[in-house]
Amino acid sequence: MIAVYDLQTPQGKDQFQKRLDLLQSTASAFGSEARAVEEIVSQVREHGDEAVVRYMRQWTDPDFSADRICVTKAELEAGCNALDPQLRQALERAIDHVRRYQEHVKPADPTPVMIDGAELGMRYTPVDSAGLCVPGGAAVLFSTIIMLAVPAQVAGVASDQISVINPPPTRQAGKPKGLSEKLPGGDVSPIVLGTCHLLGIEKVYRVGGAQAVAALAYGTDQIQPVDMIAGPGNVFVQLAKQQVAGVCGTDGGFYGPSEIVTIADDSADPRYVASDLIAQAEHNPGKCFLVVWSKAVLDRILEELQTQTAKMQRASFIADALERESAALLVADEQQAMVIADTLAAEHVNLAVADPDAMLKQLRHGGEFFLGHQTPVAAGDYYAGPSHCLPTATTARFTSGISVTTFLKRSGTVCYRQGMSPTTIADIALLADAEGLHAHANSARVRG
Repeated sequence: MIAVYDLQTPQGKDQFQKRLDLLQSTASAFGSEARAVEEIVSQVREHGDEAVVRYMRQWTDPDFSADRICVTKAELEAGCNALDPQLRQALERAIDHVRRYQEHVKPADPTPVMIDGAELGMRYTPVDSAGLCVPGGAAVLFSTIIMLAVPAQVAGVASDQISVINPPPTRQAGKPKGLSEKLPGGDVSPIVLGTCHLLGIEKVYRVGGAQAVAALAYGTDQIQPVDMIAGPGNVFVQLAKQQVAGVCGTDGGFYGPSEIVTIADDSADPRYVASDLIAQAEHNPGKCFLVVWSKAVLDRILEELQTQTAKMQRASFIADALERESAALLVADEQQAMVIADTLAAEHVNLAVADPDAMLKQLRHGGEFFLGHQTPVAAGDYYAGPSHCLPTATTARFTSGISVTTFLKRSGTVCYRQGMSPTTIADIALLADAEGLHAHANSARVRG
Protein backbone atom coordinates (compact mmCIF):
# COMPACT_ATOMS: atom_id res chain seq x y z
CA MET A 1 0.00 0.00 0.00
CA ILE A 2 2.66 2.52 1.01
CA ALA A 3 6.27 2.30 -0.11
CA VAL A 4 8.77 1.57 2.68
CA TYR A 5 12.37 2.76 2.50
CA ASP A 6 15.11 1.75 4.92
CA LEU A 7 17.31 4.83 5.08
CA GLN A 8 19.91 2.90 7.05
CA THR A 9 21.01 1.23 3.82
CA PRO A 10 22.59 2.87 0.75
CA GLN A 11 20.00 1.24 -1.49
CA GLY A 12 17.13 2.57 0.61
CA LYS A 13 18.57 6.07 0.62
CA ASP A 14 19.01 6.02 -3.15
CA GLN A 15 15.52 4.69 -3.79
CA PHE A 16 13.91 7.27 -1.51
CA GLN A 17 15.86 10.14 -3.04
CA LYS A 18 14.60 9.16 -6.48
CA ARG A 19 11.05 8.97 -5.17
CA LEU A 20 11.47 12.24 -3.30
CA ASP A 21 12.50 13.96 -6.52
CA LEU A 22 9.15 12.87 -7.97
CA LEU A 23 7.06 13.64 -4.89
CA GLN A 24 8.43 17.10 -4.22
CA SER A 25 7.33 19.75 -6.66
CA THR A 26 7.69 23.50 -6.43
CA ALA A 27 6.28 26.17 -8.68
CA SER A 28 9.49 26.38 -10.68
CA ALA A 29 8.95 22.82 -11.92
CA PHE A 30 5.76 23.64 -13.79
CA GLY A 31 6.98 25.06 -17.09
CA SER A 32 4.07 24.13 -19.37
CA GLU A 33 1.51 24.92 -16.70
CA ALA A 34 3.10 28.34 -16.11
CA ARG A 35 2.84 29.14 -19.82
CA ALA A 36 -0.80 28.07 -19.84
CA VAL A 37 -1.52 30.25 -16.82
CA GLU A 38 0.20 33.20 -18.46
CA GLU A 39 -2.23 32.92 -21.39
CA ILE A 40 -5.23 32.65 -19.05
CA VAL A 41 -4.18 35.70 -17.06
CA SER A 42 -3.65 37.67 -20.26
CA GLN A 43 -7.06 36.70 -21.63
CA VAL A 44 -8.88 37.65 -18.42
CA ARG A 45 -7.02 40.95 -18.24
CA GLU A 46 -8.07 41.79 -21.79
CA HIS A 47 -11.54 40.26 -22.02
CA GLY A 48 -12.80 40.19 -18.42
CA ASP A 49 -15.99 38.25 -17.74
CA GLU A 50 -16.09 36.82 -21.25
CA ALA A 51 -12.76 35.06 -20.69
CA VAL A 52 -13.78 33.91 -17.22
CA VAL A 53 -16.95 32.33 -18.62
CA ARG A 54 -15.02 30.74 -21.48
CA TYR A 55 -12.57 29.01 -19.14
CA MET A 56 -15.30 27.99 -16.71
CA ARG A 57 -17.11 26.32 -19.60
CA GLN A 58 -13.93 24.60 -20.72
CA TRP A 59 -12.92 23.11 -17.38
CA THR A 60 -15.82 23.24 -14.94
CA ASP A 61 -19.29 23.48 -16.45
CA PRO A 62 -20.06 23.51 -20.19
CA ASP A 63 -23.31 25.37 -19.41
CA PHE A 64 -21.71 28.11 -17.30
CA SER A 65 -22.96 31.62 -18.06
CA ALA A 66 -22.06 35.14 -17.00
CA ASP A 67 -25.20 35.53 -14.92
CA ARG A 68 -23.91 32.78 -12.61
CA ILE A 69 -20.67 34.50 -11.65
CA CYS A 70 -22.07 36.41 -8.68
CA VAL A 71 -23.86 34.72 -5.81
CA THR A 72 -26.84 36.80 -4.69
CA LYS A 73 -27.58 37.98 -1.15
CA ALA A 74 -30.73 35.89 -1.21
CA GLU A 75 -28.72 32.76 -1.99
CA LEU A 76 -26.30 33.51 0.85
CA GLU A 77 -29.18 33.99 3.28
CA ALA A 78 -30.88 30.82 2.07
CA GLY A 79 -27.66 28.86 2.56
CA CYS A 80 -27.38 30.14 6.12
CA ASN A 81 -31.04 29.41 6.90
CA ALA A 82 -30.62 25.87 5.57
CA LEU A 83 -27.72 25.05 7.90
CA ASP A 84 -28.36 22.20 10.27
CA PRO A 85 -28.61 23.81 13.74
CA GLN A 86 -25.86 21.63 15.20
CA LEU A 87 -23.58 22.29 12.24
CA ARG A 88 -24.22 26.01 12.57
CA GLN A 89 -23.25 25.91 16.24
CA ALA A 90 -20.06 24.02 15.40
CA LEU A 91 -19.25 26.58 12.70
CA GLU A 92 -19.81 29.43 15.14
CA ARG A 93 -17.54 27.82 17.72
CA ALA A 94 -14.85 27.25 15.09
CA ILE A 95 -15.12 30.90 14.00
CA ASP A 96 -14.82 32.00 17.62
CA HIS A 97 -11.71 29.87 18.21
CA VAL A 98 -9.98 31.13 15.08
CA ARG A 99 -10.90 34.73 15.88
CA ARG A 100 -9.62 34.54 19.45
CA TYR A 101 -6.35 32.96 18.32
CA GLN A 102 -5.79 35.52 15.56
CA GLU A 103 -6.53 38.38 17.95
CA HIS A 104 -3.99 36.90 20.33
CA VAL A 105 -1.21 36.77 17.70
CA LYS A 106 -2.04 40.09 16.01
CA PRO A 107 1.09 42.25 16.31
CA ALA A 108 0.81 45.55 18.15
CA ASP A 109 2.66 48.67 17.07
CA PRO A 110 5.93 48.60 19.06
CA THR A 111 6.86 51.38 21.44
CA PRO A 112 9.06 53.87 19.54
CA VAL A 113 12.77 53.81 20.30
CA MET A 114 14.98 56.92 20.51
CA ILE A 115 18.24 56.73 18.53
CA ASP A 116 20.37 59.87 18.31
CA GLY A 117 17.41 62.21 18.55
CA ALA A 118 15.17 60.23 16.20
CA GLU A 119 11.90 58.72 17.41
CA LEU A 120 11.68 55.49 15.41
CA GLY A 121 8.66 53.23 15.29
CA MET A 122 6.58 50.88 13.20
CA ARG A 123 2.87 50.73 12.47
CA TYR A 124 0.73 47.89 11.16
CA THR A 125 -2.19 48.68 8.85
CA PRO A 126 -4.53 46.31 6.99
CA VAL A 127 -4.88 46.04 3.25
CA ASP A 128 -8.05 47.69 1.97
CA SER A 129 -9.48 44.56 0.31
CA ALA A 130 -8.80 40.84 0.06
CA GLY A 131 -9.70 38.02 -2.30
CA LEU A 132 -9.87 34.54 -0.80
CA CYS A 133 -9.30 31.37 -2.83
CA VAL A 134 -11.50 28.51 -1.63
CA PRO A 135 -10.94 25.30 -3.63
CA GLY A 136 -13.71 23.31 -5.24
CA GLY A 137 -13.40 19.62 -6.05
CA ALA A 138 -14.65 16.46 -4.40
CA ALA A 139 -14.68 17.98 -0.91
CA VAL A 140 -16.77 20.97 0.21
CA LEU A 141 -14.11 23.06 1.95
CA PHE A 142 -16.25 25.58 3.83
CA SER A 143 -13.67 25.43 6.63
CA THR A 144 -11.18 27.22 4.37
CA ILE A 145 -13.45 30.26 4.31
CA ILE A 146 -13.13 30.53 8.08
CA MET A 147 -9.38 29.99 7.98
CA LEU A 148 -8.94 32.83 5.47
CA ALA A 149 -11.70 35.30 6.27
CA VAL A 150 -11.30 35.49 10.04
CA PRO A 151 -7.58 36.41 9.91
CA ALA A 152 -8.42 39.09 7.33
CA GLN A 153 -11.21 40.48 9.50
CA VAL A 154 -9.03 40.51 12.61
CA ALA A 155 -6.39 42.39 10.62
CA GLY A 156 -9.00 45.05 9.94
CA VAL A 157 -10.24 44.25 6.44
CA ALA A 158 -13.92 45.17 6.32
CA SER A 159 -16.27 42.28 5.58
CA ASP A 160 -17.76 44.13 2.60
CA GLN A 161 -14.25 44.35 1.13
CA ILE A 162 -13.64 40.59 1.31
CA SER A 163 -14.29 38.54 -1.83
CA VAL A 164 -14.53 34.74 -2.01
CA ILE A 165 -14.01 32.64 -5.13
CA ASN A 166 -15.36 29.09 -5.00
CA PRO A 167 -16.13 27.13 -8.19
CA PRO A 168 -19.10 24.81 -8.54
CA PRO A 169 -18.32 21.09 -8.87
CA THR A 170 -17.04 19.96 -12.25
CA ARG A 171 -19.66 18.70 -14.67
CA GLN A 172 -19.14 16.48 -17.69
CA ALA A 173 -21.58 16.91 -20.56
CA GLY A 174 -23.95 18.71 -18.23
CA LYS A 175 -23.93 15.94 -15.63
CA PRO A 176 -22.66 16.45 -12.10
CA LYS A 177 -19.45 14.75 -10.99
CA GLY A 178 -18.22 13.72 -7.55
CA LEU A 179 -20.30 15.19 -4.73
CA SER A 180 -22.20 17.49 -7.06
CA GLU A 181 -25.02 15.01 -7.54
CA LYS A 182 -26.20 16.19 -4.10
CA LEU A 183 -26.27 19.83 -5.18
CA PRO A 184 -28.95 21.35 -7.44
CA GLY A 185 -27.48 22.03 -10.85
CA GLY A 186 -23.99 21.23 -9.64
CA ASP A 187 -23.95 24.51 -7.72
CA VAL A 188 -21.62 25.55 -4.94
CA SER A 189 -22.43 24.04 -1.58
CA PRO A 190 -25.13 25.77 0.49
CA ILE A 191 -22.81 25.23 3.48
CA VAL A 192 -20.19 27.38 1.74
CA LEU A 193 -22.81 30.06 1.18
CA GLY A 194 -24.08 29.79 4.74
CA THR A 195 -20.56 30.09 6.14
CA CYS A 196 -19.96 33.24 4.09
CA HIS A 197 -23.20 34.70 5.41
CA LEU A 198 -22.25 33.91 9.02
CA LEU A 199 -19.03 35.85 8.44
CA GLY A 200 -20.81 38.80 6.86
CA ILE A 201 -19.22 38.24 3.44
CA GLU A 202 -21.40 39.30 0.51
CA LYS A 203 -18.96 39.25 -2.44
CA VAL A 204 -18.98 35.56 -3.40
CA TYR A 205 -18.19 34.40 -6.92
CA ARG A 206 -18.89 30.99 -8.50
CA VAL A 207 -15.54 30.84 -10.26
CA GLY A 208 -12.21 29.15 -9.68
CA GLY A 209 -8.88 28.35 -11.26
CA ALA A 210 -6.31 30.72 -12.70
CA GLN A 211 -9.09 32.70 -14.38
CA ALA A 212 -10.63 33.56 -11.01
CA VAL A 213 -7.28 34.69 -9.58
CA ALA A 214 -6.71 36.91 -12.61
CA ALA A 215 -10.20 38.37 -12.24
CA LEU A 216 -9.52 39.23 -8.59
CA ALA A 217 -6.26 40.91 -9.56
CA TYR A 218 -7.45 42.96 -12.55
CA GLY A 219 -11.18 43.16 -11.93
CA THR A 220 -13.96 42.54 -14.43
CA ASP A 221 -17.42 43.99 -14.94
CA GLN A 222 -18.74 41.75 -12.16
CA ILE A 223 -15.70 40.90 -10.04
CA GLN A 224 -14.19 43.64 -7.91
CA PRO A 225 -10.37 43.89 -7.97
CA VAL A 226 -8.63 43.39 -4.63
CA ASP A 227 -5.37 44.44 -3.02
CA MET A 228 -4.43 41.02 -1.61
CA ILE A 229 -5.11 37.47 -2.84
CA ALA A 230 -4.65 34.58 -0.43
CA GLY A 231 -5.49 30.93 -0.15
CA PRO A 232 -4.92 27.38 -1.38
CA GLY A 233 -5.68 25.74 -4.70
CA ASN A 234 -4.25 23.56 -7.44
CA VAL A 235 -1.04 24.31 -9.29
CA PHE A 236 -2.84 26.63 -11.74
CA VAL A 237 -4.20 28.74 -8.88
CA GLN A 238 -0.80 28.92 -7.21
CA LEU A 239 0.99 29.86 -10.43
CA ALA A 240 -1.65 32.49 -11.17
CA LYS A 241 -1.04 34.03 -7.74
CA GLN A 242 2.65 34.25 -8.60
CA GLN A 243 1.98 35.86 -11.96
CA VAL A 244 -0.33 38.59 -10.64
CA ALA A 245 1.97 39.44 -7.72
CA GLY A 246 2.81 43.09 -8.13
CA VAL A 247 -0.57 43.92 -9.64
CA CYS A 248 -1.83 43.13 -6.18
CA GLY A 249 -0.37 41.47 -3.12
CA THR A 250 -0.39 37.72 -2.62
CA ASP A 251 0.16 35.53 0.41
CA GLY A 252 3.60 34.58 -0.90
CA GLY A 253 3.11 30.88 -0.26
CA PHE A 254 2.67 27.79 -2.40
CA TYR A 255 -0.46 26.25 -0.91
CA GLY A 256 -0.84 23.13 -3.01
CA PRO A 257 -1.79 19.48 -2.36
CA SER A 258 -2.07 18.55 1.30
CA GLU A 259 0.83 16.80 3.04
CA ILE A 260 1.92 15.47 6.42
CA VAL A 261 5.08 14.22 8.06
CA THR A 262 4.54 12.09 11.16
CA ILE A 263 7.45 11.23 13.42
CA ALA A 264 6.52 8.30 15.67
CA ASP A 265 8.40 6.59 18.49
CA ASP A 266 7.47 3.51 20.49
CA SER A 267 5.03 5.53 22.62
CA ALA A 268 2.84 6.24 19.58
CA ASP A 269 -0.59 4.67 19.28
CA PRO A 270 -0.75 3.06 15.81
CA ARG A 271 -4.47 3.87 15.55
CA TYR A 272 -3.86 7.57 16.01
CA VAL A 273 -0.89 7.73 13.65
CA ALA A 274 -2.70 5.79 10.94
CA SER A 275 -5.80 7.96 11.26
CA ASP A 276 -3.80 11.17 10.72
CA LEU A 277 -2.00 9.77 7.69
CA ILE A 278 -5.28 8.56 6.20
CA ALA A 279 -6.93 11.92 6.83
CA GLN A 280 -4.33 13.64 4.63
CA ALA A 281 -4.39 10.89 2.00
CA GLU A 282 -8.16 11.43 1.75
CA HIS A 283 -7.49 14.66 -0.16
CA ASN A 284 -5.84 12.69 -2.99
CA PRO A 285 -3.49 14.15 -3.89
CA GLY A 286 -2.31 14.00 -0.31
CA LYS A 287 1.35 13.34 0.43
CA CYS A 288 1.99 11.34 3.58
CA PHE A 289 5.37 10.62 5.14
CA LEU A 290 5.81 8.36 8.15
CA VAL A 291 9.24 8.50 9.86
CA VAL A 292 10.18 5.93 12.50
CA TRP A 293 13.36 4.33 13.88
CA SER A 294 11.75 1.11 15.11
CA LYS A 295 10.82 -1.70 12.75
CA ALA A 296 8.24 -2.95 15.26
CA VAL A 297 6.57 0.47 15.40
CA LEU A 298 6.59 0.67 11.62
CA ASP A 299 4.96 -2.75 11.23
CA ARG A 300 2.20 -1.93 13.71
CA ILE A 301 1.36 1.35 11.97
CA LEU A 302 1.39 -0.22 8.50
CA GLU A 303 -1.01 -2.92 9.68
CA GLU A 304 -3.30 -0.28 11.14
CA LEU A 305 -3.15 1.72 7.90
CA GLN A 306 -4.52 -1.23 5.98
CA THR A 307 -7.22 -1.96 8.54
CA GLN A 308 -8.51 1.61 8.74
CA THR A 309 -8.25 2.36 5.03
CA ALA A 310 -10.51 -0.55 4.19
CA LYS A 311 -13.24 0.97 6.37
CA MET A 312 -13.17 4.48 4.89
CA GLN A 313 -15.82 5.82 2.52
CA ARG A 314 -13.09 7.06 0.19
CA ALA A 315 -10.99 3.91 0.50
CA SER A 316 -9.94 3.92 -3.16
CA PHE A 317 -8.92 7.61 -2.96
CA ILE A 318 -6.90 6.96 0.17
CA ALA A 319 -5.22 3.79 -1.06
CA ASP A 320 -4.24 5.55 -4.29
CA ALA A 321 -2.67 8.49 -2.46
CA LEU A 322 -0.80 6.21 -0.08
CA GLU A 323 0.56 4.17 -2.97
CA ARG A 324 1.45 6.98 -5.38
CA GLU A 325 2.19 9.99 -3.21
CA SER A 326 3.47 8.67 0.10
CA ALA A 327 6.35 6.90 1.81
CA ALA A 328 7.24 5.22 5.12
CA LEU A 329 10.82 5.77 6.21
CA LEU A 330 12.83 3.62 8.59
CA VAL A 331 15.68 5.74 9.91
CA ALA A 332 18.60 5.13 12.27
CA ASP A 333 17.47 7.28 15.18
CA GLU A 334 15.53 10.32 16.38
CA GLN A 335 18.15 12.75 15.07
CA GLN A 336 17.92 11.40 11.53
CA ALA A 337 14.13 11.56 11.78
CA MET A 338 14.31 15.28 12.53
CA VAL A 339 16.73 15.88 9.64
CA ILE A 340 14.26 14.17 7.32
CA ALA A 341 11.36 16.24 8.68
CA ASP A 342 13.25 19.49 8.14
CA THR A 343 14.20 18.39 4.62
CA LEU A 344 10.59 17.65 3.74
CA ALA A 345 9.46 20.94 5.38
CA ALA A 346 5.88 19.73 5.20
CA GLU A 347 2.57 21.50 5.56
CA HIS A 348 1.69 19.48 8.68
CA VAL A 349 4.30 18.00 11.04
CA ASN A 350 2.83 15.55 13.54
CA LEU A 351 5.04 14.67 16.53
CA ALA A 352 3.67 11.38 17.83
CA VAL A 353 6.47 11.01 20.38
CA ALA A 354 6.83 10.84 24.14
CA ASP A 355 8.33 14.35 24.47
CA PRO A 356 7.00 16.47 21.58
CA ASP A 357 7.98 19.76 23.21
CA ALA A 358 11.66 18.78 23.33
CA MET A 359 11.57 17.63 19.72
CA LEU A 360 9.81 20.81 18.58
CA LYS A 361 12.71 22.91 19.90
CA GLN A 362 15.06 21.11 17.51
CA LEU A 363 12.87 21.32 14.39
CA ARG A 364 13.00 24.35 12.09
CA HIS A 365 10.68 23.82 9.14
CA GLY A 366 6.97 23.08 8.97
CA GLY A 367 3.72 24.85 8.17
CA GLU A 368 2.15 23.82 11.47
CA PHE A 369 3.20 21.44 14.24
CA PHE A 370 0.87 19.05 16.07
CA LEU A 371 2.24 17.97 19.40
CA GLY A 372 1.59 14.67 21.13
CA HIS A 373 -0.68 11.71 20.82
CA GLN A 374 -3.96 13.48 21.61
CA THR A 375 -3.65 16.18 18.91
CA PRO A 376 -5.10 15.18 15.53
CA VAL A 377 -4.25 17.26 12.50
CA ALA A 378 -8.00 17.57 11.92
CA ALA A 379 -8.17 19.84 14.98
CA GLY A 380 -6.04 22.32 13.09
CA ASP A 381 -8.02 21.77 9.90
CA TYR A 382 -11.29 22.84 11.44
CA TYR A 383 -11.29 24.15 14.93
CA ALA A 384 -8.27 24.90 17.09
CA GLY A 385 -7.31 28.43 15.96
CA PRO A 386 -4.30 28.66 13.63
CA SER A 387 -5.25 28.75 9.96
CA HIS A 388 -5.08 25.52 7.99
CA CYS A 389 -3.90 27.41 4.88
CA LEU A 390 -0.24 26.39 4.99
CA PRO A 391 2.81 26.21 2.71
CA THR A 392 3.45 22.94 0.86
CA ALA A 393 6.09 21.41 -1.45
CA THR A 394 8.96 22.21 0.96
CA THR A 395 8.21 25.96 0.82
CA ALA A 396 7.84 26.01 4.61
CA ARG A 397 11.62 26.42 4.49
CA PHE A 398 11.11 30.10 3.69
CA THR A 399 7.47 31.06 4.01
CA SER A 400 4.60 30.84 6.49
CA GLY A 401 0.95 29.93 6.66
CA ILE A 402 -1.97 32.35 6.58
CA SER A 403 -2.49 34.44 9.68
CA VAL A 404 -3.61 37.92 10.63
CA THR A 405 -0.17 39.17 9.55
CA THR A 406 -0.88 38.09 5.96
CA PHE A 407 -3.32 40.97 5.66
CA LEU A 408 -1.21 43.56 7.49
CA LYS A 409 1.40 45.92 6.08
CA ARG A 410 4.38 47.23 8.06
CA SER A 411 5.42 50.87 7.80
CA GLY A 412 8.37 52.41 9.60
CA THR A 413 8.00 55.86 11.21
CA VAL A 414 10.75 58.45 11.72
CA CYS A 415 10.45 61.70 13.66
CA TYR A 416 13.15 64.20 14.74
CA ARG A 417 10.90 66.21 17.03
CA GLN A 418 13.70 68.51 18.21
CA GLY A 419 15.50 68.63 14.87
CA MET A 420 18.66 66.79 13.82
CA SER A 421 21.98 67.29 15.59
CA PRO A 422 24.92 68.81 13.69
CA THR A 423 26.62 65.40 13.65
CA THR A 424 23.53 63.72 12.17
CA ILE A 425 23.21 66.40 9.47
CA ALA A 426 26.89 66.13 8.59
CA ASP A 427 26.78 62.31 8.44
CA ILE A 428 23.70 62.23 6.20
CA ALA A 429 25.16 64.85 3.88
CA LEU A 430 28.50 63.04 3.72
CA LEU A 431 26.83 59.71 2.87
CA ALA A 432 24.59 61.30 0.22
CA ASP A 433 27.49 63.19 -1.40
CA ALA A 434 29.49 59.95 -1.52
CA GLU A 435 26.68 58.39 -3.58
CA GLY A 436 26.57 61.43 -5.84
CA LEU A 437 23.09 62.38 -4.66
CA HIS A 438 23.79 65.99 -3.80
CA ALA A 439 20.12 67.03 -3.53
CA HIS A 440 19.74 64.45 -0.79
CA ALA A 441 22.69 66.01 1.00
CA ASN A 442 21.20 69.46 0.60
CA SER A 443 17.87 68.37 2.11
CA ALA A 444 19.77 67.59 5.32
CA ARG A 445 22.04 70.63 5.28
CA VAL A 446 19.20 73.13 4.90
CA ARG A 447 17.89 71.93 8.28
CA GLY A 448 21.16 72.82 10.02
